[in-house]
Amino acid sequence: MMNWKEKRVVILGLARQGTALARYLITQGAQVIASDMNRSPDLSGLEVFGSRIEFVLGEHPLSLLDHCDMLCLSGGVPIDLPIVLEAKACGIPLSNDAQIFFDVCPAPIIGITGSAGKTTTTTLVGEMLKKMTDDGRLTTGTIPSSVVRRPLSIWVGGNIGNPLISDIDKIKSDDHIVMELSSFQLELMTRSPHIACITNITPNHLDRHGTMAAYIAAKKHIIDFQMPQDWQVLCVDDPITRSLNNQAQTAWFSLAEEPHGVGAWMDEGGLLRLKLPDIADGRWETGDRIRVVSCLPSLALCHRRDLQLMGAHNILNVLAASLVAGLAGASLEAMRTVATTFRGVPHRLQLISELNGARWYDDSIATAPERLMAALKCFDQKVILLCGGRDKYLPWTEAAQMMIERCSHIILFGEMGPLVFDEVEKVLYRFYSTERRDQSPGRPAPHKGAVVHVCGTLVDAVEHAKKAAGMGDVVLLSPGGTSYDAFKDFAERGDQFRELVESS
Repeated sequence: MMNWKEKRVVILGLARQGTALARYLITQGAQVIASDMNRSPDLSGLEVFGSRIEFVLGEHPLSLLDHCDMLCLSGGVPIDLPIVLEAKACGIPLSNDAQIFFDVCPAPIIGITGSAGKTTTTTLVGEMLKKMTDDGRLTTGTIPSSVVRRPLSIWVGGNIGNPLISDIDKIKSDDHIVMELSSFQLELMTRSPHIACITNITPNHLDRHGTMAAYIAAKKHIIDFQMPQDWQVLCVDDPITRSLNNQAQTAWFSLAEEPHGVGAWMDEGGLLRLKLPDIADGRWETGDRIRVVSCLPSLALCHRRDLQLMGAHNILNVLAASLVAGLAGASLEAMRTVATTFRGVPHRLQLISELNGARWYDDSIATAPERLMAALKCFDQKVILLCGGRDKYLPWTEAAQMMIERCSHIILFGEMGPLVFDEVEKVLYRFYSTERRDQSPGRPAPHKGAVVHVCGTLVDAVEHAKKAAGMGDVVLLSPGGTSYDAFKDFAERGDQFRELVESS
């Protein structure tokens, strides 16, 4: 739908995505009905539209669908709500802010998703492209455009930061868009970006999607609608992304092997390397299909020890970002500068304090066991771990095993604290049973693993961690669950963590 004048659009959810979409649609002449289960949402910026917007709060009644031309869902709104199912049955089209942005955006879009690393990768790509535009030297790369006639504007947002639909009236056709996309947004979408990157796919959000197959299908929408001239950037090392395929051209990144053709990888000596398409001398064919005849020689980006970011997962993020930025036209110098100076995004393994000689890290973004394990792998020493929040119906056995092996203290808090405690106990029971079988009769099994403590809240957990931490210790908030049992989002949880650590 391109002409919104006098169209009746219902928006479910009035968080930042729903609010931004409401503003846009009203300016396009639509009649908006905004509904939120919260009886007292933040309506600032919307009430000024008067009769052009109606509010239905505290419920999503089916009567909202009366004379409805389109139903739009914010990211946190499940697609199995009765009103959504009824809309489908009635043939009412579903959409969201990301789909509508794709429909109206005049500039080429780079889209990035993944179970982990998508925010870091998105931010890195944006910074690499911005570095090139400081003096207007950004080349066009594979973005459909021939000549850069002015310094480009780089817009970064989507599932992070600002919903880009808010800026659509400022975006020009020769700008570049770098957009993070969540599985919640993608599950409704029928458009794909020119350059699409999937960092990885591991179990996540099963409380929302129900099955791993449904979750994979939602993520895969980012490449499902690409054309032959587009690019999909995928991880060779991830068994799920390695199996994905479509009609677009593929660029691979890997920690373990040099990809065939266009790609990015880390060699045996720890050098991060790139091979980009050679678009010189007519070897880049445009039209209905783009074909890469050859690649440029391998380029050395930097050594892994030059990175400021911690962990193997962040090496993959840098490889993915450099490959995407290179395809979009960034120079090797711009990519190298950002890769070696970027210190991370807030709440992602962020060093926030060195209280009494102990280093305190905020990894509040870790809302799944896989992310928690990636964080633990970043430290050579035993860690005092704070884990908790709300579970997403994900498997915990492997994470519990690693927590026991890599932590001196496991401090559990929040709604899922007892659940994780049970998983840790199961692992310990299996270990002790094995040890007892190996011991002589009457000889006690040796103690191994972390001290486990269950707290009610994050406040209690930090207090307990302060008592346990000493000189040279590492204290890590890496919850493994969402923040929604006690906070509005992971950022609020991380901010409170910092405040609690810094308070006397």
